[in-house]
Amino acid sequence: MSGVAPLGVRPEDWVRVPAATAARYREAGLWLPETLGEFVAERCARFAERIAVAGAPARDRTAHVRLTYAELTGASARLAALLADQHGVREGDRVVVQLPNCVEHVVAVAALVRMGALPVFTLPAHREAELSAFHLLAEPVAHLVAGSGWGVDHVAVAERAGAWAVERGGRAPRVVDLAVVDVLRERDGAHEPAAFPAPVRVDAEEVAFLQLSGGTTGVPKLIPRTHGDYLYSVRGSVEICGLDADDALLVALPAAHNFPMSSPGILGALHVGARVVLAPDPSPRTAFALVERERVTVASLVPPLVLGWLSARRDRFDLTSLRLLGVGGARLADVTAGRVHAELGCALQQVFGMAEGLVCYTRLDDPAELVETTQGRPISDLDEVRVVDDEDVDVRDGTPGHLLTRGPYTIRGYYRAPEQQATAFTADGFYRTGDVVVRLPSGHLRVTGRSKDQVNRGGEKVAAEEVEEHLLGHPAVHDAAVVAVPDPLLGEKVCAVLVVEADHAAPGVPELRRHLLERGLAPYKVPDRFETVTAFPTSGVGKTSRRDLRRTLAAALTGPGT
Repeated sequence: MSGVAPLGVRPEDWVRVPAATAARYREAGLWLPETLGEFVAERCARFAERIAVAGAPARDRTAHVRLTYAELTGASARLAALLADQHGVREGDRVVVQLPNCVEHVVAVAALVRMGALPVFTLPAHREAELSAFHLLAEPVAHLVAGSGWGVDHVAVAERAGAWAVERGGRAPRVVDLAVVDVLRERDGAHEPAAFPAPVRVDAEEVAFLQLSGGTTGVPKLIPRTHGDYLYSVRGSVEICGLDADDALLVALPAAHNFPMSSPGILGALHVGARVVLAPDPSPRTAFALVERERVTVASLVPPLVLGWLSARRDRFDLTSLRLLGVGGARLADVTAGRVHAELGCALQQVFGMAEGLVCYTRLDDPAELVETTQGRPISDLDEVRVVDDEDVDVRDGTPGHLLTRGPYTIRGYYRAPEQQATAFTADGFYRTGDVVVRLPSGHLRVTGRSKDQVNRGGEKVAAEEVEEHLLGHPAVHDAAVVAVPDPLLGEKVCAVLVVEADHAAPGVPELRRHLLERGLAPYKVPDRFETVTAFPTSGVGKTSRRDLRRTLAAALTGPGT
């Protein structure tokens, strides 16, 4: 510990790794004193003349710009000065980053970490329900968006979310539209600082930013990640993936997700002086054109996008630069995994992890059988993995069980959520991932299912309870249960099963979808399918757990539905 006073996050807001364990991680060379601000400043200086990032600017998703590492420093300096001078952002302040895959996303991250402010990463798909909850929980002073040119008026959504937060006793952050604030210096009138000051010096073992969890109850929880733990996972990922300065890494997934941020992701590319290539949308046509244009060598996808790549017309584009395809977010079917090298001409690397910490990779020298049928093994030898039965008793290798983990980059608790400790973490600090896995003698894990009440819709996690609560706000809905149903493209889709109030007619699908959207629910969480039943099944004593109910309903849903 450096002795520097912690900024932004109070000690009672998060759970530290025990002191003796933290000392072990430092002694092993896993946790370094480098902060994210220092990391960005040093890499931008070292690789100044290289291209850092390429993609669309916030003002125009159809345009294409490139920034060198030196230009990234300049753009982030302009944004930092604007945030400080015009919006009052100071070190320790939280700032919501809700940006699409535009160049300004990387600029914003660089600016905030150098200022000592804490990014709160949210998704462009989030709406008022989620955003107002984040405003209340994180108390941000600013909210960064990219106007209305990306399919929705994000300024209006952010302003309504702030108003909702005020109605619930919170405060509204300042909304900053990077589609009109030209930090890239493409037009006149940019806010120009005299110089970018040295990165704010904070303790590397303090919280660096807040990331989203795909939680199972209510609005996703916020994950406190420290400079030291996160940068260790970045360095480990870079080594395992063989990333170097000659690589160009395609970010087709939402850039705020943990996978495209650090596995090896945007930060991994910056670490070695590689080029980040941001795709404004994940369609094969857009991605393939960028692979050809920027000579992309590494890409990260979720399984539905892999299927899209495999079925798309690839002969119209030159994809020969691509050497490695990382696939995570959900289990990739073995048969699909077997097609990647033959049809795309690149190596496959399976990635399995969570924003809470643990990340597993198949290795580049693993035999094809392990690469195609497992989701890899952990980054670190100090990652602790347990596979247990329903009573938390360890099972033998080869036996399915619940995955528990703790380690040098896995959190010990959520941000301002002490009530989650008893259910999400064991008494000795293991995180209950909610995944059911089989561990092989080699240490590789094969994911076989989920134990949490959650739908994994193409890599996006949808909490059943959150959607149920919104459905119950409809006057015609007496009860609701949200379950996962299989889907050949997305893996799982969201299905809502409803019991209608006795004195109401069953609401139609358009009405239900409109109701959920009007309540500010993100569109990807709106059920794909609705079913109506007269009553839910109950146990012999007249009740059943919500989890058992969801399992029973999911097993019964076999037809095409509504």
